[in-house]
Amino acid sequence: MTTLALRSRSGGGPATAGPLLPGPLPAWAALYVNVLTFVGTGLLIVPQSIGQALTQGMLLVALVLAILANPGMVVRPNIFLILLTTMAVLALTVSLHNEFFVGSTYRASRLILFVVVLWLLTPWWGRPDLPLLRAHLLCQQVILASVWLGALIAPGSAFPSSGRLTGVLWPIPPPQVAHYAAVLFGCTVILWFCGVIAGRGMAITLVAAGAALLATHTRTALLGAVLGLLVAGASLFVGYARVRRTTAVMVLVSLAVWIVFSPLIVSWLARGQSAQDLTQLTGRTKVWAAIAQQKFTWLQELFGTGLGNKSFGGLPIDSNWVATHLELGRVGVAIVVAILLVLFLTAVARPAGPRRAIALFLVVYCVTASFTETGLGDASPYLLELAVAASLLASAPRQLPPRKVPGRVRAQGDRTGEQSP
Repeated sequence: MTTLALRSRSGGGPATAGPLLPGPLPAWAALYVNVLTFVGTGLLIVPQSIGQALTQGMLLVALVLAILANPGMVVRPNIFLILLTTMAVLALTVSLHNEFFVGSTYRASRLILFVVVLWLLTPWWGRPDLPLLRAHLLCQQVILASVWLGALIAPGSAFPSSGRLTGVLWPIPPPQVAHYAAVLFGCTVILWFCGVIAGRGMAITLVAAGAALLATHTRTALLGAVLGLLVAGASLFVGYARVRRTTAVMVLVSLAVWIVFSPLIVSWLARGQSAQDLTQLTGRTKVWAAIAQQKFTWLQELFGTGLGNKSFGGLPIDSNWVATHLELGRVGVAIVVAILLVLFLTAVARPAGPRRAIALFLVVYCVTASFTETGLGDASPYLLELAVAASLLASAPRQLPPRKVPGRVRAQGDRTGEQSP
């Protein structure tokens, strides 16, 4: 990570206090731990209640770290965070009328705090060294390393009866492992396309992320990664010869692999499920149909019932659009659609390059995963990825003009630097 230089401004009074932390990485890491799932117990033998309290407590840690990095509370307004703030305020307003008042209001308050931390990190948006993207990928590398380390220590627990790779040091279900692996793999490929990264570390990341993605047998994450890379690659196709060469090679390799191994590929995608399971999306459509048959008042239809645990009748909803409609109503769904459209259209309007390509990849991946995963309507890794996309699309921070001090000649070494948080 490239640290932010601390520079004082000359003036009649004392210099403006600089950040106490070098950049957004500590706050972003705490924010990432806050949205990690903690289901059951892992090899660390941490009780579920303590593990959940640890992840939830990291939100306050993230707030403190963000304030230390940005003591001046400098923020950069942008449409993405304005829409996200509107959604958080809507969630709190509706949750006050939820039948489970305490739990729903608690979740809404956490969403507001989550958005506040994102606001405090906006001074790092648009910077050429891509600090939020680097922090995000580093967090995913650490998570993926812990998953493979757990598989090495306890392969039986990492590959249970279903045969899908699971996090055991920190209990992470296969769909979430696939999510982290897919995003890390896709972003690394795009950075390699653009010549931003290379070398042995990049190759190790690609192999580890790609192997984890396949080992989880998660079709949605794989589809999201493929579609995201197709859209991102198309945005780079004209300007980058490496993309054109790689595309030609991958088309030929894919055709050869499909001709030779198509029965195995179909069997891998089916995961031993029947045709009925596949058409019902592993039982998800039953829950969606039950929610569609539920009677709601016109206010609930418009604004939802308040934030919950993304379940209905004790079963997971596993669809962002169904869950958002249930919790935040049609208005909440409209806000999520607006967030995705703003990011996508902004990315299309940007010049070709790694920033636009990664932003397009993240948006397409989140849209694809949203059909069988929840997260766009609440604090989650998906919102963090959209925040990274927004930071890549933001304009570079402006430099402050030198401050003129009457009656005093500025020393040669006394400079006015960039606007620092």
